[in-house]
Amino acid sequence: MTEHGTTAIEPTSENIRDWLQGRVAHYIDEPKDAVDAKAPLADYGLDSVYAFALCGDIEDTLGVTIEPTLIWDVENLVDLTDRILDLVAEQPQR
Repeated sequence: MTEHGTTAIEPTSENIRDWLQGRVAHYIDEPKDAVDAKAPLADYGLDSVYAFALCGDIEDTLGVTIEPTLIWDVENLVDLTDRILDLVAEQPQR
């Protein structure tokens, strides 16, 4: 467990998307099934504080660093998942 209460996950598209839905749900204080991975992220009203926190969660859980602006550069969680998978693939093997 990390300090954010998350654990490392296997970096598959399904796992990352599911995990992201859970993190967004946590930040907007809604159940995970209320977060549609295809809905525009802007619909959830995440402010810069939550964007920074989500970036920290991503780094802690997946070991990749993303800029907070990426949260606003992608349309939805599906797109964010794809970008994260690209970053994970670029990481040197451990």
